[in-house]
Amino acid sequence: MVEQGLPMHYVEPVSLGIGLTVLLVLCWIGFYVAKHQVLNFVHKMVSKSANTWDDLLVQHNVFSRAAWLVPLTVLLVFSPILIRQYPLLLDGILIFAKVGLALQFARSVSALLNVTNSAFQESSKEKYLPLNATIQVLKLAVYLVAIILAISEVVNKSPIYLLSGLGALTAVLLLVFQDTIKGLVASIQISANKMVAPGDWIEMPQYGADGDVLEIALNTVKVQNWDNTVTTIPTYALISESFKNWRGMTASGGRRIKRCIQIDLSSIHFCSAELLEQLSKFELLQPYLQQKHEEVRAYNSQKGDQDESNPNLRKLTNIGTFRAYITAYLQNHPKVHPDMTCMVRQLKPSETGVSLELYFFSNDINWVNYEAIQADIFDHLFAIAPLFELRLFQNPTGYDWQQARR
Repeated sequence: MVEQGLPMHYVEPVSLGIGLTVLLVLCWIGFYVAKHQVLNFVHKMVSKSANTWDDLLVQHNVFSRAAWLVPLTVLLVFSPILIRQYPLLLDGILIFAKVGLALQFARSVSALLNVTNSAFQESSKEKYLPLNATIQVLKLAVYLVAIILAISEVVNKSPIYLLSGLGALTAVLLLVFQDTIKGLVASIQISANKMVAPGDWIEMPQYGADGDVLEIALNTVKVQNWDNTVTTIPTYALISESFKNWRGMTASGGRRIKRCIQIDLSSIHFCSAELLEQLSKFELLQPYLQQKHEEVRAYNSQKGDQDESNPNLRKLTNIGTFRAYITAYLQNHPKVHPDMTCMVRQLKPSETGVSLELYFFSNDINWVNYEAIQADIFDHLFAIAPLFELRLFQNPTGYDWQQARR
């Protein structure tokens, strides 16, 4: 350069500029080839492949993050060649390249761990393994190692020197990562005891959660409520507080229906011959009435006097017959689970009359269908109760008072 007429004081800046320019061009070429040539070729090969795991590599940007390693490697390799005469600048560039490589390598490993998690979730039938929490712990460890390596390069100290100082910071680290540690322990206990898994329906009113579990992470559990809102619950809360898991209902194939019908006490009486004749037309009641008629006839024949006014004679009641009808109706209903508890019981009378409680299970656990089944059954029972000369109880309404004035 001096021979060509360039002043001596310009030689160093010009040579530095040329070296930096060549270095940046090499980095750009390396990144361009990796990002737009190699990566496009890889994406085409993945799209043609019949495997699914390689699609996850693209989906989680493993190749995109790895492409950034190329310019940083070029910077690390060619810097000592192009600007070796500037040791201070060279040291700064090398530190930048090493720190960038450590952090970018950690990001690439993190993406690979995401691929592992996604592949496991798609292929595994076992929902209770705490892989999601384990993956997050591994990510945390990878980033911690990368940060330690980066700091060691900046301060020009061995990583072992930095690790030896962590012993004194144990209490501080425990305080900083207490939620992470509690979440990890909780996720292990949850999986070991099979308390909850993604897809379970749980209720946790203290956190406003009522819906399906979307994800069990290291620190939080995501629950999608039935109104499509998402509630996050601390993972350790699932082992420190109570919650309801509807998994048993889902696995059994039956969903419980427990509801009462209130009967007006003043409408309860013995069945007259006319009422029994009318009720005998119900196919569901015919076996019951035939059995009861035989029992009553056998009992009353021992009393001799068959006069209707004899208080010692047995008689059927309209509420008892109605209860038998409900039982037969449920047992023959196509939407009632035949292998689960099905009963109709009479509860203690109160100021609202006497309660007939229906306790049974539908064979369809879908929420919409379940509500429809429940409504259809009680619609029928409400409508048929007057045929047993029974009145359903309800508090007086304005219509009742208008009728009373007439």
